[in-house]
Amino acid sequence: MAKRLIPTLNRILVEKIIPPSKTNSGILLPEKTSQLNSGKVVAVGPGAHDKEGKHIPVSVKEGDTVLLPEYGGTEVKLGEKQYHLFRDEDVLGTLHD
Repeated sequence: MAKRLIPTLNRILVEKIIPPSKTNSGILLPEKTSQLNSGKVVAVGPGAHDKEGKHIPVSVKEGDTVLLPEYGGTEVKLGEKQYHLFRDEDVLGTLHD
């Protein structure tokens, strides 16, 4: 049975996107060509509450591609896959095609 992690409060679970190390034609790409630190949102928490008790929902949804800080987050291993937990406010932005 596969485990599923549902983040608490304003946290999000992200699977980092690993850029390809070579092109379709087999040309090797140097590591520094893609410094973009991005990931796909796998799960989101319900949000948090402010001092007055007002609910503040998480700003991203499952399936979004997000730009992440270079450092931070908590590594989580579920089965064979590696994920990272971030707070909603740590996400730098969403990426769109």
